[in-house]
Amino acid sequence: MPIEVEESTGHCTLIGDTLRIEGNGREVEIVTDEHLRMSVAILAGERFPITEAEADALTVIGAVDSRRHLKASTPGSVI
Repeated sequence: MPIEVEESTGHCTLIGDTLRIEGNGREVEIVTDEHLRMSVAILAGERFPITEAEADALTVIGAVDSRRHLKASTPGSVI
């Protein structure tokens, strides 16, 4: 799992292949990456692909949710 969340403190750790960054949930932004077709958590300028369940867990501790839903009917959508 690429994230660890401590709900009682609002602290999180984002874990990549070669990088591990800790921070406060309010410092995290969750965005939609159209090319990956998944959500990405951004902390300290670093991007970590995450599942929707992980994105939801981060929003519980205050992460900014900037995701947008991609639809096949939207012009230019990658889906």
